[in-house]
Amino acid sequence: MPRAGLDPAVVVAAAAELADEAGLGNVTMGSLAERLGVRAPSLYKHVDGQADLTRRIATLALTELGDALRDALQGRAGPDALSAAAQTFRTYAIEHPGRYAATVRVTSVQPGDPLADAGTRVFESLAAVLRGYRIEQADTIHALRMLRSLLHGFATLEASEVFQLGTDIDESFTWLVGFVDRGLST
Repeated sequence: MPRAGLDPAVVVAAAAELADEAGLGNVTMGSLAERLGVRAPSLYKHVDGQADLTRRIATLALTELGDALRDALQGRAGPDALSAAAQTFRTYAIEHPGRYAATVRVTSVQPGDPLADAGTRVFESLAAVLRGYRIEQADTIHALRMLRSLLHGFATLEASEVFQLGTDIDESFTWLVGFVDRGLST
């Protein structure tokens, strides 16, 4: 019988917190069990193993990011929406580095999969940003990939603390967002 108060949502939330604190690579069934005060075999009543746990962390992260983007974009369009989405994406990835890392390690190919649904929420928010620009329909996917790549790259590098040059990081990010806006506007 599962321990009282322990369910899949509690297990995944604890794993996500551990990933943010110690890094996704340090989230093991053993380390998670220790955090939750149970034995590792007890976790298998709630998740199907390490791969399932990582998928669930990724689903949680994409759901949270999708919600944050949706909220940040309310009532915004054009450069204002781009700036809000970029800052929201960056903030989420930096504040939740472990769970964000899970989002780039798993894939989903099945419609109706919770991971796919959560990813669609992020995709739809970024697509909404691009609707504020005159982008040819045929170029939309390219623009989405460009935007996600730039935001992911900047946030990942910043979270890894590899920016060593003397220029202020916030200033560089603002410059990047302005550059993207100018590019999308032409």
